Amino acid sequence: MKTQNIKSVLYKCGVGLMIALAVPSCKLDEYNPTSLSEENVLRDFNGWKAYQSNCYTGLWGSLIGMPYGLVSEAGTDLWTFPYNNHNQFKDILAYEEFTNSSGVVRNVWDFAYGSINDCNKTIELAGQLTDGDANDIKVLVAEARFLRAYYYSVLVTQFGNVPLVLTDDPEKSLTPQRSTVPEIYTQIVTDLTAAAQDLPVQPFENNAQRATKKAALGLLARVYAQGGGEGLSENGKTYWQRAKEVADDLINNQGQYNATMYPDFSQVFASANNRNNAEALFSAYGVDPYNPSYDVFTGNTRPNLYLHFYPKFDDAFSTADIFKRGVNSNTSNAYYGRLNQQFFAPTKYLIDCFDARYDKRWENTFATAFANYSGEQARASLGTSVPAPANVAYSAATVTLTAAICAKYGIDPIHIGEKIYPYADVNARNASQNATWQYIPMIWQKGAYNGETSDLQTVANANVHPYPLAADEDRFFAYLSKDRLSSEDKKARRYVTVNIDDLFDSSDPSGSTYKAVTSNNGFTPSSLANLFPAMMKFNHNFDGAWLGSNFQQKLGNIMIIRMAEIYLIAAEATLHANGNGAAAAGYLNELRKRACRNPSDFNAATGMMLTSATMNDVFDEYARELCGEFNRWALLKRNKAFETRLSAHNRTAAANFTPAKHYNRPIPFNFLNQINNADEFGNNGY
Repeated sequence: MKTQNIKSVLYKCGVGLMIALAVPSCKLDEYNPTSLSEENVLRDFNGWKAYQSNCYTGLWGSLIGMPYGLVSEAGTDLWTFPYNNHNQFKDILAYEEFTNSSGVVRNVWDFAYGSINDCNKTIELAGQLTDGDANDIKVLVAEARFLRAYYYSVLVTQFGNVPLVLTDDPEKSLTPQRSTVPEIYTQIVTDLTAAAQDLPVQPFENNAQRATKKAALGLLARVYAQGGGEGLSENGKTYWQRAKEVADDLINNQGQYNATMYPDFSQVFASANNRNNAEALFSAYGVDPYNPSYDVFTGNTRPNLYLHFYPKFDDAFSTADIFKRGVNSNTSNAYYGRLNQQFFAPTKYLIDCFDARYDKRWENTFATAFANYSGEQARASLGTSVPAPANVAYSAATVTLTAAICAKYGIDPIHIGEKIYPYADVNARNASQNATWQYIPMIWQKGAYNGETSDLQTVANANVHPYPLAADEDRFFAYLSKDRLSSEDKKARRYVTVNIDDLFDSSDPSGSTYKAVTSNNGFTPSSLANLFPAMMKFNHNFDGAWLGSNFQQKLGNIMIIRMAEIYLIAAEATLHANGNGAAAAGYLNELRKRACRNPSDFNAATGMMLTSATMNDVFDEYARELCGEFNRWALLKRNKAFETRLSAHNRTAAANFTPAKHYNRPIPFNFLNQINNADEFGNNGY
């Protein structure tokens, strides 16, 4: 019997993930599980092993998709509302009308506890197996303990005191009791210590989706840091000291653990490195549309996180004149994907963290130049069967500037008659029955205008554009300039040019308020206020990343923890443990050095090299390196920094932040409504 059929009989949720984790060496065709009870199947190693895959379900669900991606970053100094609109996610972005009915908060709770149940059952059943190799069982149990620790680390950080459930209880308690924060951290550390001991350096059965020793150590360092913020200690050592020790172990023994950090930041989010990222300590793996298992995947947990961080081009440009909506609507854009959300924009603080003159993390994190695309590759290879999003002729994607267009967008009339050409060209390839089309981008060489595919080149990340955008650039229709351009500078450019600083409302000195789309906002046209720098880390744009006609979701991997974070934790823990600013600077400098455009940029005069570091330097470096990567809310919580950071950098969130309750998220109403002791359990003050 086929693997997927066995699993669909046994388990009703997480099917797609279990299939993805299954490997050909599983000998499941030796028996017919449909004739066996669940009890018998789960006493057999192969059946138990298949069930163990459920432990990973939460990673590829809401926890690492949109809900946790938003909850773990929103309400901090990094993110605010675009175009001064508070309609969406105002509870988590600005603590406005925050109740225990929040859908994204509820999803984090549900997915974490649902996966913890699977971990508990996996661990309990391991001792009842009737066959199987003892070492294989030990490794799979270690994976379950690692994952249980991860889910609890999310829960205790977000919700504080929560029930610590370590056994599989088929009749769930209707009177659950909260455990204390120290009790929860003690269990998390116990699980991770055991996992680090038993997990191999190489993943089980060479399946890169599985947890390894470096994952357990990386998470242990993070957990010690988070517990350090709770004032915890272990055997006479503060958790901060323990965080530093574990981080140092990983840093100093990277080869021993198969851990590394790319020498160049541009490699971290390069398309070719997405599926097997050397810097990742642990990732949530996206389903692969080229794997036969994709066509039997029944879940609906493909992340759509990326589109929340992009502006809506349709709203900014409205017609088909300069943004070629006449070719393809933004909702089926085969270069960008579906950009119809625009909920999260960077604060001015986050933007100002980057000195883009020297730091290449700027354009490798944010898209600020926007372009049209063609589909000459697809048209040439597929002819009349080319899918509509790729059926774009080079000429159709080319804009000729007219007097009306120049007047509308404030482009100097000297450019009338000039052209703006597409930047990218996409091919189309049919991946599978259900995933269907993949749109694979290449980049047109600057100065080549014939639309011949021989003029295309492959780049590491097709979303990254040249920085700074040259005045004579003719492959982009709009540019948000970090460096302030004068009116004369703008006059020389044929594309729409906006200074990023001008997007912010000057009445808010904290830089957390964008200008509204009003007739007197100073833009030509006023709709340009919809624009903002787009955080593009999750906009996977490569062969295997597309979900066919569903442009809202992408299928790439999402890193949960990567080696760069360990250097940041080491710096942070050093300052808390002994206040050694010079030592802390040493860790931060490793990240700053690799971010430099040129080796000669790494010096004190450019500001890229630190001689001593403070906590503000640590906050800034976390922002540059890890913005958007599921860590900012936890960082501010463990440093008790919401009050100071929000008042300085996000007045919008500070206005409603109440320390007595907002250091924890609300307990979801759906959970409280199902238990008998809701009043006693409480809802964290909400």
